[in-house]
Amino acid sequence: MGIATENQPQQQHKASPEASSEADKKRWMLNDFDIGKPLGRGKFGHVYLAREKRSNHVVALKVLFKSQLKQSQVEHQLRREVEIQSHLRHPNILRLYGYFYDQKRVYLILEYAAKGELYKELQKCKYFSERRAATYVASLARALIYCHGKHVIHRDIKPENLLVGAQGELKIADFGWSVHTFNRRRTMCGTLDYLPPEMVESVEHDASVDIWSLGILCFEFLYGMPPFEAKEHSDTYRRIVQVDLKFPAKPIVSSAAKDLISQMLVKDSSQRLPLKKVLEHPWIVQNADPSGVYKG
Repeated sequence: MGIATENQPQQQHKASPEASSEADKKRWMLNDFDIGKPLGRGKFGHVYLAREKRSNHVVALKVLFKSQLKQSQVEHQLRREVEIQSHLRHPNILRLYGYFYDQKRVYLILEYAAKGELYKELQKCKYFSERRAATYVASLARALIYCHGKHVIHRDIKPENLLVGAQGELKIADFGWSVHTFNRRRTMCGTLDYLPPEMVESVEHDASVDIWSLGILCFEFLYGMPPFEAKEHSDTYRRIVQVDLKFPAKPIVSSAAKDLISQMLVKDSSQRLPLKKVLEHPWIVQNADPSGVYKG
């Protein structure tokens, strides 16, 4: 890929003080990059297009301000995000190549997703075709199966956290709420519309929270809005807990798609359709592009 993670082992042919001090010297710094146009801005900083000078590799450089991270008490969350994302290798997960920092800022070296944010694309289109939605849902199901196999629960799957690569492939981009886990957790996190009942009710949750979020996402892809949307937060909470699932008359969506969504949005987390079964569901089989890339 042209860029190695900072914590990759250095090749050492001979153990000598010179060799080890040489190895220690290779730390990324801002001077290693040509900085290009801004790609976006977030709560804690900005993302820029950048090129690593030695390899000419194009990346996205996420610049975070330490003062803002401290103020919001999210340093531990960032450490967790870096730790988790840097170890994941999947075509539908954005690569984190490495990081470095100076006195004021933390820099994350990320894979560049040329086609940008899926959220903007969804806003532009209002809603997606069934073929497009199924292709995206299948890609995400495969990425989440991979994550869960590594004991990583994402916990914040939503359009804003998805990017589109140069070939049109989907990339999970934000691991800020994800956890490395071997047990059930009780933390409240994620985005209101996408929260599963067990998180709303603050009971223990496990990897099946991601199945719920994928069901919400599938609904939003097809209808242009999440299923439990309400004017008041309290009404959204109530609708989630009651699984008050209603399918609008327009746009017209097939009964097979509704069936898949209904099998994922189940209150009892143990009864949600497992991700492997999502991939075998007739709606996915009939509509998803086997290449995992929506070709329009």
